[in-house]
This record gives sequence, structure tokens and C-alpha cells, in this order.
Amino acid sequence: MPVADLFEELDVTGMAYAAPIDGGAGVGLAEHDLATPASVMKIQVALTVENGIADGSITGTDLRTLPADRRTPGPVGVSLLRDDVRMSVRDLVSMMLTISDNVATDELISVAGLDRINRTTESLGMRQTRVAADLRTMLDDMAEEAGFGDYPTMIRHEPDRDGPPSDQEVRVRLATTAALDPERGTRTTAFETVSLLRAIWRDEAGPKAASAAVRRHLGQQLTRHRIASGFGSDVSVAAKSGGLMGVVRNEAGVVAFPDGKAYAVAVFTRRDPRSHVDLAAIDPGIGAVARALVDQLRSD
Repeated sequence: MPVADLFEELDVTGMAYAAPIDGGAGVGLAEHDLATPASVMKIQVALTVENGIADGSITGTDLRTLPADRRTPGPVGVSLLRDDVRMSVRDLVSMMLTISDNVATDELISVAGLDRINRTTESLGMRQTRVAADLRTMLDDMAEEAGFGDYPTMIRHEPDRDGPPSDQEVRVRLATTAALDPERGTRTTAFETVSLLRAIWRDEAGPKAASAAVRRHLGQQLTRHRIASGFGSDVSVAAKSGGLMGVVRNEAGVVAFPDGKAYAVAVFTRRDPRSHVDLAAIDPGIGAVARALVDQLRSD
């Protein structure tokens, strides 16, 4: 099925691109359109930090304290813990890429700095890709735009108890915030994300040790039901997923076949907040889109 039809069947706006790791033309749909990457942006955070560790400007064994009273919200990892945590910079990278830990991400953004992260992608020719804020700032700004004091206040809001806005009204408001507007918030394109992955896999994104570390961590991501769902068990997938507020649901990664051929793939989806489409159905849909693109490249 054509990629456009797959996106239509999912009732989402989609942007996707795939290209061979070893060079050559790629295939895609709306691959130059701006997209909200959500946690897919953690790839460039990891690359920047690992490049710094490799060149000596960042100490990978430096222990960072993550205070319990200043936690970036998140569904997994350190966000759920009640006590202070100490962890090395290099272990924070592992936490960020394997389970998408938000606290680890914000600490690493603090270590590297947003300017340095954005210079990393700019140096690789990614002119449409930018990380606009750390995650805690982004979430609080979203909540404020939606009419709440901060993110924890929004999460605690119960319309039956607190009155308006309704859950549906909150979702609609969130969809118009800067964080979910790729013209104003963190952004990328499917084409540039694939370009980043190709550079990492070809050791062209900085010191070889840094790219190797990023590849290893992406291969250990626990999420296996998006791109990986489109391929058999004989195909290895190293990827980073991302999602935000039920509006965007994404994944980008590299699929490698037993014949030695490997392909970088990025699939970004955006769902209307008023849609009743089952979010769980989008995950295998991402796999189907990735498979369709890779099959086209392999047949060519």
C-alpha cells in the first residue's frame, strides 16, 4: 500500500523518509515538512554529549545529582523515584536513549547546553532542526498556554471535580501550543533526521567512539512496537521513539538486514486532538510505513 494511503488509513498527517546507509537516493512523503520530533530529539542530545566525552570537553564519569524536588515529569525512570539520585553523565545517556528518561535528558541538556546541541546539528547541514527548550520548560510552557499555572497543576486537573476545561478542551488547547507547533517549538524533518542517522552510522557525525556509543544505545531501546513491528525477527532495529500529548507519535531508526544492507528511516505522525483514532493503532502503522519505504528501496 502506498505510504500516503497508510497515513490516510491511520487518520493522521504523516511525514516519512528512508534512505540506504551506504549512500544513494531515498524515498519518502512530505519529508521536508517540519515536524514536532518529541523524544526523537534525544538522538542529537546524545550525540552532542558523546562527542564531548570523546573529545574530552565533557567528563563521562562525572557524577550528577538529580534532586527529588526538581524532577522533570515523565512516565518512566527517575521521574518516578522519591529520593535523590546520583548518576554519571555517560549512564544518563543510556537512560535517555533506552527508556526515554526525561530527567536524564534535561540533565544532559544542562551539561551540553542548547546552543551546543543545535550547533552539532547545524554542523551536519541540518538547517531545519532545532531543540528550542529543555523538557521541563516545554511542559510548563504548554500547561501555561493551555490555561494552567504549570504542568503538575494541569496533570492534576479533574473536570468532574474542578470544573472546566474538559479533557477534550485541554487536548485541543495543547495542540495549538508552541511545543506542538514545529514553526515555533522544537522541530525537525524526516529528511534531516535520516541524514543525522546516516552520519552517525557512517562515523561522519564526530569522533567514531561517540557515534558507536549512540548506535549501541539506540539498539538497546526497549520500545519495539513501532518501526520494528514492520519487520521480521531476522532484521535488527536501532531506534528512538517519541510522542507528545497524544498528538504526535514518531520513531526514527536504522533497520539492518541479514544481507548486510541497512536503511535509515524516520516516520512522524500528527493526530487531530478531536480524532477518535486508537493511539495504539498508530504504532504498527509506523512499522507499516517504514516497511513500505524500505521495501521500495530494496526493490529499486
